[in-house]
Amino acid sequence: MSRITTHVLDTVLGGPAAGVEVRLEKKAGDAWIAISSAITDAGGRCADLGTETPGGVYRLSFESEAYLKRNGRDGIYPQISVIFTCDGEAHYHLPLLLSDNGYTTYRGS
Repeated sequence: MSRITTHVLDTVLGGPAAGVEVRLEKKAGDAWIAISSAITDAGGRCADLGTETPGGVYRLSFESEAYLKRNGRDGIYPQISVIFTCDGEAHYHLPLLLSDNGYTTYRGS
């Protein structure tokens, strides 16, 4: 079974983005099934979104607008969704680098 984690970094502030709501869902046919949700900690991390996750297609959704507004900022992406395929065996660490008008994601370690 795979483990799924994430880390959100605020590239404008140059540090972790604490307090971002993150949801993990699994694709089932044409629908998405909720697996878990969490709020990033002081270090910008969610370490336990999926601890024993079988293979399949998953979606991580980040509530970016709420985070930016709490910090007195506006952005163009109210929510960021990252869809990825999981093999059910490896660790999937998917960080999000967030700014007001852009984002980047990658598979980390």
